[in-house]
Amino acid sequence: MDLPELEQPAWQTAIGTVLSYGIILVAMFLALFILPYVVFTML
Repeated sequence: MDLPELEQPAWQTAIGTVLSYGIILVAMFLALFILPYVVFTML
């Protein structure tokens, strides 16, 4: 996929921001909901 309009710095910044925000959301969801559920079901 070689699209010249996606090589602009603004697009790269937007894509990087969305990806990093998604990674942070997944990590927080795992830490706040899945991890406690697993811990308490093992007790």
